[in-house]
Amino acid sequence: MLFTGTHIHKLDRKGRVSVPKRFRAALDTEEFAGIYLYQSHKESALEGCSHSHMERIAASLDELDMFSDEADDLADTILGSSHMLPYDGEGRIILPAELIEFARIEDQVAFVGRGRTFRLWNPDIFKPLQEASRTRTLNRGATLKLKPMTELPKGARPGTVTEEDAS
Repeated sequence: MLFTGTHIHKLDRKGRVSVPKRFRAALDTEEFAGIYLYQSHKESALEGCSHSHMERIAASLDELDMFSDEADDLADTILGSSHMLPYDGEGRIILPAELIEFARIEDQVAFVGRGRTFRLWNPDIFKPLQEASRTRTLNRGATLKLKPMTELPKGARPGTVTEEDAS
């Protein structure tokens, strides 16, 4: 599952927005036909993910000390504010008013791929932040060390067939 690109869709008066077709296709194998959204703790954006990624978040929280402030705070921030949003028959979700208000979304929503997750933004807020990120990346001369193909998750290597796939 890989979410890439920036896709801008209209938000209607009822709070409905179409989830990009590419994102829905990436989520086709999930047991829940929809997406999870919660408020970003860093930006005026919404964090989006699949059911399986939300399960990973919950499992990661289970690794923290039970009743610790960190576990409580993260559970309240992520799980406590998350919304399970099913698709309608046309591949749309209904954004709750509290999420629209938090992300300052008006008439358009930018779905921004981040690999295993994605964000929803007001496009007017996201554009200058994206430009600033690009400038910082260029100024730092940032590079990325690619993982060897052998370390990629199963199914992530194009053109390879595993024994499981062959049977």
